[in-house]
Amino acid sequence: MKIDFKKISTLGELKAAGYQSRSIKDELRWNLRDKISKGEETFHGIWGYEESVIPELERAILSRHNINLLGLRGQAKTRLARLMVNLLDEWIPFVEGSEINDDPLKPLSRFSRELIKEKGDKTPVSWLHRDDRFYEKLATPDVTVADLIGDVDPIKAANMKLSYADDRVIHFGMIPRSNRCIFVINELPDLQSRIQVSLFNILQEGDIQIRGFKLRLPLDIQFVFTANPEDYTNRGSIVTPLKDRIGSQILTHYPEEIKIARRITEQEAQLDERQAKSIYVPDLAKDLLEQISFEARQSEYVDSKSGVSARTSITAFENLLSTAERRALISGEDKTQVRLSDFMGVIPAITGKIELVYEGEQEGADTVALILFEDAIKTLFSDYFPKIEKLEHKDAESPYDNLINWFFESEGLDLMDNLTDNEYEATLNSIPELNTLIERHQPDIPKEDTFFLKEFLLWGLVANKKLSKRRFQKGYQFKDLYGSFISKL
Repeated sequence: MKIDFKKISTLGELKAAGYQSRSIKDELRWNLRDKISKGEETFHGIWGYEESVIPELERAILSRHNINLLGLRGQAKTRLARLMVNLLDEWIPFVEGSEINDDPLKPLSRFSRELIKEKGDKTPVSWLHRDDRFYEKLATPDVTVADLIGDVDPIKAANMKLSYADDRVIHFGMIPRSNRCIFVINELPDLQSRIQVSLFNILQEGDIQIRGFKLRLPLDIQFVFTANPEDYTNRGSIVTPLKDRIGSQILTHYPEEIKIARRITEQEAQLDERQAKSIYVPDLAKDLLEQISFEARQSEYVDSKSGVSARTSITAFENLLSTAERRALISGEDKTQVRLSDFMGVIPAITGKIELVYEGEQEGADTVALILFEDAIKTLFSDYFPKIEKLEHKDAESPYDNLINWFFESEGLDLMDNLTDNEYEATLNSIPELNTLIERHQPDIPKEDTFFLKEFLLWGLVANKKLSKRRFQKGYQFKDLYGSFISKL
């Protein structure tokens, strides 16, 4: 039954309207049932979880469970919890002045019970929007029971001239104040064991204990916890009795396909409107950016237990566009397109977000980032051009022979960082063999992607040890692998 909250301001009017109370878990359950039966999207903007995490989360909500989302960093655990707010009723009534959002028909606190006893049907009622029914707490070692549950407030006792034996001296913590709301505790294993123990009764028996006061407050809360599997061994753990009281544990994961990863990055990247319109990004560049994260998750230099957050690709994409934008500003151009050499600008976004193992520390973060970049190029290279085998017969013909011979017979190619688009295109067009290879193997490539693909071909040959590349102060020099050595001889 739909209630017009604007016309209801007292308990009597609420009863007359036929309002019926229901718990937050029932709200979530019935609103989810309604969305599923209508074929509506339940968790908008979450990609890659359609056949894995979201069905499990929906089953947990339908079962009225408290939930633990277990997964590595950057897997949208907190985002999922926040989106649960959309499954709540838009407005709910509460006793005006109540610290714990008391239901006017089922009051819990002494304040609300006494107010209703005194004023009856004239008890003032306020309305709480679903956007205000989300509470979140990051579990850190300094969190106390007083923060979460509550404590005795001596100032309140003095002002109200109350004895410490009176329960009105209690100051409620975050959890009681989130009554009838979704309460999220992020990084649960970081919470000290003794603090986790304080949650037992709230989750199971519905009462809270503060400084000797045992209050029977059957709080109506949907708990969502998030945890990182690494935390079970490194920083702490979830105590077994608490795990036993959490209804469903749901495992999250990283995107399994580049297509999904791209969708997430494009949705989450914070781009200036002018930046997005003035810089063209080829599809290959977007795939290459995501492939770097995929390579990092499998790299021997990166700590796989720590994970590689989806934020790595998001911030790298922002850096990539900013690199191209800065180059365009220096050369005085209004529009430009991303070049492969612009990817050097994403290294700071990668090095700050990957945890290295001992071998990676020995190599150095910047070197590891370059290795991941080259590995990404090698992985995607065979999707566009003939694969280069590691072991080849010395007399075997290769589709790249003419291009390699061009470099052998020339002084090589200098590709400067701040070339204008016309200069950049003219430099790459100076190698006719590049055009031949692209026309033969990628004849349907969009015209605007051609020059990025040409540069990709050069970097791919370098990654496969067919050409050499040297960084100098203002650009890159591509040469024959052995030409410079032989010329010295």
